This record gives sequence, C-alpha cells and structure tokens, in this order.
Amino acid sequence: MELRLFIEPQQGASYADQLAVARKTEECGFPAFFRSDHLLVMGDGDGLPGPTDTWTTLAGLARDTNTIRLGTLVTSATFRHPGLLAVQVAQVDQMSGGRVELGLGAGWSQREHAAYGIPFPESAGERFDRLEEQLAIITGLWETPVGARFTHEGKHYTLVDSPALPKPAQTSVPIVIGGTGRRRTPELAGRYASDFNLPFVSVKESAGLFENVRVVAGAAGRDLSTLTFSNALAVCAGRDETQARRRAAAIGRDLDELRRDGLAGSPDEIVDKIGQYADVGTSRIYLQVLDLHDLDHLEFIASEVMNQLS
Repeated sequence: MELRLFIEPQQGASYADQLAVARKTEECGFPAFFRSDHLLVMGDGDGLPGPTDTWTTLAGLARDTNTIRLGTLVTSATFRHPGLLAVQVAQVDQMSGGRVELGLGAGWSQREHAAYGIPFPESAGERFDRLEEQLAIITGLWETPVGARFTHEGKHYTLVDSPALPKPAQTSVPIVIGGTGRRRTPELAGRYASDFNLPFVSVKESAGLFENVRVVAGAAGRDLSTLTFSNALAVCAGRDETQARRRAAAIGRDLDELRRDGLAGSPDEIVDKIGQYADVGTSRIYLQVLDLHDLDHLEFIASEVMNQLS
C-alpha cells in the first residue's frame, strides 16, 4: 500500500506553510505530496492568508523539493482553459524533473466560482462535457509529435494549428480521475486515467464503485492492470487516545467520526483499516492532513503506520 499526503490549503495556508509540509513529506519518505484546488475556505474559518493558486504553488515546490511527486486532488476543469492548463502542467513537470501528476475534475462549487468571477456551468452534464473535452485536448497536445500541429474543434473549445508546446518532461504525465459517478466518471477514467480515486467513501462503497469501474473500463478495452485504484481519507493518528483526541480537536473534528469515516486512532487501528481497503482493491491512499503545523504528526504516521505497511 502506497501512502501519499494530501492537504487543503484553502483552509488557511501560505506558500511557506505548504513548503514546510512538502519538505517534511520528503524527509519522512512519503512518495508524493498533493493539494486541493479551491479558492474559498470550506466550512468554518477565515481562510487567512487567503487562497494560493495551485499551479503557481506546485511550480515553487517543483524547485524547492527534490524527490516527491507533486499533484492535485483535483484541479477544476472550469478554472482554466485546457490549452493554458496543458502549458502550465508541462512547464511544472519540466521544472520538477518529471515529478508531476494531474488530477482533473469537473468542478462543483458555484460559490467559489462566483467569488472570483469564474463562469460556472449550471448543468452537471455540461461540466462533464467540458471535462471530457479538456482531457482530449490536454493529452492531445502532449502527445502531438514535436514539429506537428494540433487542432481541436469541439462544442466548448476550439484550438487551431497549435504547435502543441511545451512538452512535459515525462513521456506520459499520470492523470488522476475520481468520483462516485457510475457511468461517465469510470468511462473517462478508463480512457485517460492512471489512477482512479474515490474521495472519502467507506470500504463497502469503495468495493462496489471499484467493481463498477472494472466493468465499465474493462468493457471499453482498458487493461485494468494499468489502472491504480486509490482512496482519499482524512487521517488523525495518536500514540494514545489522549493524543489522538487532541489532534482531532485541533482540526475541529470528532475522533469517533474520523474512526468511522477515515483513518483515525492508534497506528494499529489505522493499519487494520488500511488492510480492509486493500482487501477491496485499494493500492494507494491519499492521507488528508488538515493541521499543517503539526509536523510531528507526519513523522508519527511515517514511523508507526507507513513502516508497518512496508
């Protein structure tokens, strides 16, 4: 089981805060650092000092870290034109020496779009149509041979005679697609994803949704051995019950609720729960870390949880 770290900087985090977590991620031996792509705080809190642009942040981390993979859970397709996003991701991949992964989703928060003047398609169907076109455009731009041109005439986007540059450092940038939809999401994952991710769902629900992806993607001819199945889950670990409850309180969550819906409690409890996910096909977990100033938490997870899994 591979454990990656995943943060929510819209809740209140400067670049320096994120860099500290990313460097601790690297120091502790976690293979990857991912962040959300949001512009407003979710739930309570003031979000100070304010949102940080995801790909600007990852560009900085590309130069300020050395080994960890860097990515998004997930970039909203509504936030950027696909041509520009392809350029941004390719450049950050070059800056990192080929360590970038792109999580891409349809977008869902009307409130944050309104707050920053970003058009928000009301129809979920339209948002998925746009996501599908974006995936075709981004991968098409990257796969176009150097010296050739790329053209796309779609319902929502048109690109004419693009030089399709720059190219990523990697031959193929891994793409993460996720969600609980039962038709279009697995169809897109089967066509474009290297990682199918389920955010914050139970073991039982994961089993059913993973099987649905296997059926849908498999029927379309996808080699399922090339598709990673992953979960994103909140984590709150403690050496004893007191420490675990203190950490839960620090992020405004109830430890028992985290035990039920995420990975919480003692290292042995967490390892056992991870084993249950492994049994239904999960091979990668993105650990959602919400207290970005508790770097001891990351060290504890690495030494007491990740070491047991290896």
